[in-house]
Amino acid sequence: MKDHHASCSCGQLRLVAHGDPVRVSMCHCHACQRRTGSTYGAQARFPTENVEITGVSTEYVRVGESGAAAHFHFCPTCGATVYYWFDDALRAVPVGAFADNTFPPPRISVWEKRMHPWVSVPEGAERLA
Repeated sequence: MKDHHASCSCGQLRLVAHGDPVRVSMCHCHACQRRTGSTYGAQARFPTENVEITGVSTEYVRVGESGAAAHFHFCPTCGATVYYWFDDALRAVPVGAFADNTFPPPRISVWEKRMHPWVSVPEGAERLA
């Protein structure tokens, strides 16, 4: 079973996810655009029991465009988001926090009605409005 290591920019908040993600997706909603400062957010989701977290985080809770509450955990020193969750079963990790260019690509693209027209979606990905 492969371990995936993620961290914030300064390294204070770290995460190890054991095994393969159950989902890798990209979200084009306005909230993800604002959170990442980019045109979409890419995240991998892992079963909570497969995730080990070390370091101190600050939590920010917001209600997304879907109506679900998201609990974002970011480093209080550098501000980088390292993980978040919508329910207790899964932990979502921004793909960039892994700093691993061999990480699997998104297989689901959501909130495409908010997608910038010049953004590309990986071939074969499931595409949802």
